[in-house]
Amino acid sequence: MKIENLADLRVLVLTAQGGTLSAAGRALGLTPAAASAALKRLEAQLGARLFERSTRAMRLTPQGQTLLDYATRALDLLAEGESLVAAEGGALVGTVRVASPSDLTRGTLLPWFDDFLDAHPGVQLALSVGDRPLDVMRDEVDVALRYGPLADSRLVARQLAMSRPRLWASPAYLKQHGSPQKPQDLPQHNCLTFHRGGRRQRVWRFAKQGQWTEVRVDGDRFADDASLARQWALAGRGITFKSELDVRQDEAAGTLVCLLPDWDTEPYPLHALLPSGRFVPARVRALVDFLAERFAVMGARENCVQSTP
Repeated sequence: MKIENLADLRVLVLTAQGGTLSAAGRALGLTPAAASAALKRLEAQLGARLFERSTRAMRLTPQGQTLLDYATRALDLLAEGESLVAAEGGALVGTVRVASPSDLTRGTLLPWFDDFLDAHPGVQLALSVGDRPLDVMRDEVDVALRYGPLADSRLVARQLAMSRPRLWASPAYLKQHGSPQKPQDLPQHNCLTFHRGGRRQRVWRFAKQGQWTEVRVDGDRFADDASLARQWALAGRGITFKSELDVRQDEAAGTLVCLLPDWDTEPYPLHALLPSGRFVPARVRALVDFLAERFAVMGARENCVQSTP
């Protein structure tokens, strides 16, 4: 039997958010009994238990989690449609929840987000910054910007940019310790590593004339936040291996120097990841389109600079 009452879905969503039927009832102006009846009606229509109930709280079942993911996005989409109908000129409205890497956000994205919000005053940005892995399907995220190959085929991805990781060090470090002349010199240097995809990246890969070599590196510090590796490199503490996009401003300012530029490294794509190809709000699509355009312009400018004699 199909779901017959949209209000019942709101009870599901608010119960999951607040942990109790009482909290959901208060938010919707319902008595606890009415909220409980709505949830039981929904479970009866679906023929599945959506929550495990206890005296302290209510916990979603796997079936409940699945329905919650779709219900949240369906209600968001409906709210946006209502707002677009009511708004003059069909202006974008609502919150866009974005997760993005630390250095990329601080070095490139923050002014772009400002420009997008200035162009769409009805949109709010909820920004989660960090390099720890997250589950885009479960977490409250509309779009996640992530480096590297795709690991989850359930996600819808759009490539925004293609970069490569490079070796970076400060002039102060190079003055004191010298510059590596080949990848095999790196074990003699203090290499600043960080976690990617939940694992510490201690094997760095390089190629010349199609021949790849792997170098295992180490150093006196590592972090689960890639921005700390960049900060340590800026402070002259060692050499790090990061995307060109993350250190554009540092390279332009001369505070970080690219090492071994004649060695190739593996492509490092940046994707916008969406939890689903369906029920994507217009404000989310607009932000992804906006970022894709900005990255395309930035890439064209960099290519132009590199090709200039």
